[in-house]
Amino acid sequence: MDVFAPDCLQGQTILITGGLGAIGQVVITHLLSHSARVFIGDIVAEDEARKLMRERGWPEARSGYYRADVTDASGARKLVEAAVAAFGRLDIALCHAGVACSRPILEVSEQEWDALLDVNLKGAFLVAQAAGRAMIRDGVRGKIVFTSSWVQDVPWPEITPYTVSKSGMKMLMRGMARELASHGIRVNGVAPGIVAVGMAKKQWDTNARFRQRAEKAIPLGFIQPPESVAEALLFLCSAASDYMTGSTILVDGGCSLYPMD
Repeated sequence: MDVFAPDCLQGQTILITGGLGAIGQVVITHLLSHSARVFIGDIVAEDEARKLMRERGWPEARSGYYRADVTDASGARKLVEAAVAAFGRLDIALCHAGVACSRPILEVSEQEWDALLDVNLKGAFLVAQAAGRAMIRDGVRGKIVFTSSWVQDVPWPEITPYTVSKSGMKMLMRGMARELASHGIRVNGVAPGIVAVGMAKKQWDTNARFRQRAEKAIPLGFIQPPESVAEALLFLCSAASDYMTGSTILVDGGCSLYPMD
């Protein structure tokens, strides 16, 4: 049951990075259905992105797109300014872009380590920094939200670079929350569990060892629907979270309650 009114995000401009990924598309649909204006940043080619946006039925008047590499400071800044130019202001920045890889830590190359940390941690920092600067400049008491993961606190085999990036993101979020509170900017995070899309879904479907471990690690007993991530982000974008900053919402089916392998 939807506990939020269809117009609860009316007038709000929300930037989301990595928005054309599997979870991102579900998030955008939720935000648009609650009257937000959504500006999307991703690395997908412009024509391909526009085609996908039309196929999803996202209203042109309330959705925009800019191709940007968030690991580059100039790209992150241009993305934020494109959102401001499109809709007049930026109210909320969702630092959602991320990548993952599954490999034993002793087999991870320097290049793989750098690439993952660049997108997941550096990219989140650069977009959040650019968004914070724009909000302060324009007098917006806005919100910055990071998409982390339950593994920010619980090690999971063969994704150590990913867990490091999310652990770092958690402290980035808390540090920014402390520093930006005086400007009225709230900074929070959402930490999903094992979501039924992308690499996790593929492993769930094809890797018996992964599925056995994952099923044991989820107290609720079933893999996470992406809609639950979107609903948590909807809450953090809404006025219901206005007195929250420096917090992480765990939406993980209980994965983080205790370590299991």
